[in-house]
Formats: sequence, structure tokens, C-alpha cells
Amino acid sequence: MSLIPAQKLASADKILFIAHLAIGDFTYLQNCFKAFAEAYPHLKIHLWIDEVRRTPDETKWGYLKQYALYDWAESCPFFAKVYRRTYSPALLKESIAEAQCEHYPLVVSLATLRPHQYAALAREVGPEAWVVGMRRKPRWFVPADFFAYRKLDAAFAPFEAFSGYHITDEYADWFRQLSGLDISAQQRFPFVDIPAEWQAHARRQLKEWGFADASGTKQGGKLVFINPFAKTKKRCWPVDKVADLILALQSRPEWRDARFIINATPQEIKQAQQQLASRLPPNTVWFSAQESFFELPGVLQCCDLIISVETAVMHLANAVHVPVLALMRRKNPEWAPFDKANSTVITTTRRSEWVDAITVDQVTGAL
Repeated sequence: MSLIPAQKLASADKILFIAHLAIGDFTYLQNCFKAFAEAYPHLKIHLWIDEVRRTPDETKWGYLKQYALYDWAESCPFFAKVYRRTYSPALLKESIAEAQCEHYPLVVSLATLRPHQYAALAREVGPEAWVVGMRRKPRWFVPADFFAYRKLDAAFAPFEAFSGYHITDEYADWFRQLSGLDISAQQRFPFVDIPAEWQAHARRQLKEWGFADASGTKQGGKLVFINPFAKTKKRCWPVDKVADLILALQSRPEWRDARFIINATPQEIKQAQQQLASRLPPNTVWFSAQESFFELPGVLQCCDLIISVETAVMHLANAVHVPVLALMRRKNPEWAPFDKANSTVITTTRRSEWVDAITVDQVTGAL
């Protein structure tokens, strides 16, 4: 039996999904939204991207306002509306009021962090809606948990993990519970539709770096994209090892003419550049997507190989069909790249180790 009754699905004109999303999450969840839109073409799908880093500190709003995921979500044709102004308490109130004016008949929370809070939020934005959400065992010492979950009309059953499962199995299970939708493995393959302007932008960038001629045709040896950064230190690879890796590869005949692009976020790039200023050989450049999310996949699709820690770049490599060498901890194997045929995964030796425990020799050995 579906969490949303068939009659309510048939009679509704729109549905609001609430989720806290990173780019890696969205890389796989967008396939589910796309399949849902195709199965229920009469429904307008609205997406609320909640900012878990919400803060009253306005000095941090600039970065939060320009979160790259918004560009991607707003470009997807299966979303009729995207809520993106939730990064401050005041904007959250405005967004709630805006959502209430929509009079949603269906509201679904896909939030796995603090699900009791999102159950309350879902009911607040849809006071008359059929509300579905995640649920955990209420904390006996927090009575508010019990009251929050009572605001749900239906709740997802916990996903039954199995050996070797991928995160897409869990996401597909959510939508199966929600409406009985069956999302095949083929439908789960990550994708990104890069606008022509950003494909052209990437070709111009390669030309400026001297990695392509005037027509945009790549010049020289293999083009390698290296991303050592993630949101948490546990998943980062030291930039000193990036320099060691590049020097080790260029000492080999088959990699001597290779070109290297090192990726960093706008917040990290200056410090990283200073740290490696005297160590990097020629044919090595730095990259950071500054104007649009699509700068990143635009450059990625031009590369021959992507080396990345477990973050968005690792998942986007599959979406642009470029071979990826992924550096991962042992803690969350379900987040390994989806395309096993074009992905090589190097994991730490022990579950407790961080990604920085992976050695340069391990990477060169895999290559």
C-alpha cells in the first residue's frame, strides 16, 4: 500500500518535496524525481531545498546564497518551482509563508537529519496537506518528538539494508513506498544536462590554460582532474600528496605529457595555491567554479581521468561518463560511484581511518 493514497495522487495538482541536499545527494535523487514526474505528469513538482547551515550571521549569507546546487535544480525541467531562500531565520519565515499560499495538497519530507523537525516543518507549510515524512524512534526524554511525528499522515518504513547495496537502492525504496513507483537500475544512472553556453565556457577555459587549440580540441597528453577537497576533513586528501602524485606521474613516460587540473572551492583555493606554490610542475592549473554550478561538469566532461575524494566530483564523474579513481573511507561503501565499469575505488585499510591515510603509491599503483 502506498503512503500517498492513489485517490489523493490522482486528484492533486501539485506536490512539495522538502529535503536537505548536497550535490552528491541530488546527483542520485534527481533520477527519482524525474521518474516520479514521468509517472505523474499531471502533478507540478515543487522542491524545497533546506539549508541546514542556516544562520543569523549575515557574513556567511553570501556563500550560502550562491550554493551551486540551486543552479542545477532550477535547470531541471521536472521542477516547476524551487525554494532556495532558507539560509537565514528571516528568509525561512518568508519561505514558509510563501509555501502556505500555495495550499499544497501533498507534502513529502525526505529529510533524514532531525526528521522530527522536518515533520513539523512539512505540516507548517502544508496545514491542510496529506503529509508524509521520515520518522525515527522518538527520544523518551524529548516529548516534542512525539508531538512532531503526530503531524504526519504517513511515515516511511526504515530501509532494509543488504550486502552491497548502493544509496540509489535506498532512494528508489522511498519512492516505491511513496507511490508504488518502480525505478529500474537503468533509470538510476546519474546524468547532468550541461547547457551549451557552459560547454563553450569550458572549451574557452581549456584554451586559456593552453590545454586546447582555438577550436577547442585538446592538446598534449591526458587531461587529469584532481579533487582533494570535501566538506569534512575526514574525506579530504592532503594537497601535499596531490603535488607528490603529479610529480610521481610525470616521472613516468606514459604520463610525462599529461596536463593536470586541481580543483578547490572558492574558500580553499588561495591557501592551497600558496601551500603548493613552488612544488607544482608546468602544465598544472587550479580550478574553482565561481559563476555557475555548470562550470564544474563542463570542465569534467573534457577530461580523460578524474581522481577525487568521496564528494560531488566523484559522483559527477559518472554523470559525464569520464573514468574516475575514487579515494574513500570504509565507513560508507553505499556511496561508491554508481558506474562500476568506469570507476576504481581505493579505500583506507581500516574503517577508522580518514582518507588522508591513502598513500600516493596506492594511487599510482591503481593507475
